[in-house]
Amino acid sequence: MDFPSYLATMPMHAITEIYGEAGLRERFRLEIQRFDEASRQRLGDAFTLAADLHRDDRRVREPYLNHLLRVAIRIMHHYEVDDVDVIAAGLLHDSVEDHPEELAGRPGAPAGAAVAVLATRFGARTARLVEAVTNPEYDPGRDKNAQYREHVQESLDREPWARVIKVSDFTDNGVGVIHTTGPKVATSAAKYRPLVPVFRELVGRPDTPLSRLVKQHIFHQLDLAEERFAAILGPVPDRAG
Repeated sequence: MDFPSYLATMPMHAITEIYGEAGLRERFRLEIQRFDEASRQRLGDAFTLAADLHRDDRRVREPYLNHLLRVAIRIMHHYEVDDVDVIAAGLLHDSVEDHPEELAGRPGAPAGAAVAVLATRFGARTARLVEAVTNPEYDPGRDKNAQYREHVQESLDREPWARVIKVSDFTDNGVGVIHTTGPKVATSAAKYRPLVPVFRELVGRPDTPLSRLVKQHIFHQLDLAEERFAAILGPVPDRAG
């Protein structure tokens, strides 16, 4: 497939709509050209593993791999991150949660075994970051969305670099909610809306390892997410009274 010379600057959802997975793969290839050969190899290995684990997974209208590529590309391009551990973790951020048995290579393998495989293949730091953004087993007797918010707050509180991965994931899911269809639009908006102030506070912390301009970009994206959630769900109820 022939891609335009401006693919490297196109919005990612525009690439997705026009060129699909092939376009995102090419954009990822272009983004990693600035790295040395060893780093490109490592990122290529992380991509290959992610593509294999999620090969049959889909997100409503698209292959799940598109989401993983957008998360990693956003970290590199918009967040200006050159840390290979973090980018690899972005590609693999759903691997333990979605495919622990396949990743660990045995039926019934727990999440810890899958994390150990990532540590062996990509290093302890990448594995730790993936673990930080992996949802735990939830209490079926409690509200799932509330438990999700608690997990995000607690796990990201102690892992500044995991905030970078998770806010890219949130941006793809939350700001990108208008790119999905069906009942998932409302359920996703309801799940992610309460996280906007959580991410605003976490990203604004001095120890979040992003530049001032990148943080401003993320705050703008959080504002956009709030606007889209309000359009889908209506304004936030006034609880002052």
